[in-house]
Amino acid sequence: MHVFDRKKELTLFLETERSKNRTVGLVPTMGALHQGHISLVKTALLQNDLVVVSVFVNPTQFDKKDDLKKYPRNLEKDIHLLKSVSNNIVVFTPSVDEMYGDNIASQAYEFDGLDKVMEGAFREGHFDGVGTIVELFLKTVSPDKAYFGEKDFQQLQIIRKMVESKKLPYQIVGCPIEREPSGLAMSSRNERLSKKAREDASFIYKTLLTAKTKFGTESAYVISEWVQSQFEKNEVLELEYFEIADESTLTPLLKKQVNKNYRAFIAVYADGIRLIDNLKLN
Repeated sequence: MHVFDRKKELTLFLETERSKNRTVGLVPTMGALHQGHISLVKTALLQNDLVVVSVFVNPTQFDKKDDLKKYPRNLEKDIHLLKSVSNNIVVFTPSVDEMYGDNIASQAYEFDGLDKVMEGAFREGHFDGVGTIVELFLKTVSPDKAYFGEKDFQQLQIIRKMVESKKLPYQIVGCPIEREPSGLAMSSRNERLSKKAREDASFIYKTLLTAKTKFGTESAYVISEWVQSQFEKNEVLELEYFEIADESTLTPLLKKQVNKNYRAFIAVYADGIRLIDNLKLN
């Protein structure tokens, strides 16, 4: 396994690999790796000869400095986990200065409104930060394909929009959500939960499953009211938002239309830790 922290060294290595006609996949992460990340890496390994896994906590996508400060970091553990998966993995661990230089700031993007709802409504500037760092990694690695989890489905759609609008020559691949046995979506933030809060948080997925069942016969408004009532009764979890939206446009659903795909999105606080999840409804 190769580990690089400089862009120049990484690009020289990848140029050599490409001269051997080897394909390259990219899995961008912020570290604190878990089996959800590993599922992305394994998918990338199946489709490419070599996979670059970036480990970088991106400061420009955090709207709260305290959240950035508390984000879990354990590079040694991350590298050990990746080594157990395959030798065809390259780990890229740049510093903030290496990626941003002297200007640690986001670019401004036009995402056609994808960034104005749900996460965008509650996290100002978040998606400009995401777009900025993903574009930097794509241009640094120049992968054949880049892999992102559907747990951050809004982020996935925004990255697709960014690649499309900038006419970048990279294929973006979405991968299914990996869940804990309780149904809780795997996330690095789960490590900050107490054992009890982690158990209680399984309520999020159970609520989404019931919402999916209700979607066959009830309106989005009725389902949203029901979800809110369930969390009002819950003394442990605090609902930030629940939304049923069109998968392509992320527009909130007002009236169901034939031949359109819908997804339920949710954000919840458990133990003061913000958790997100989503579920395809049809």
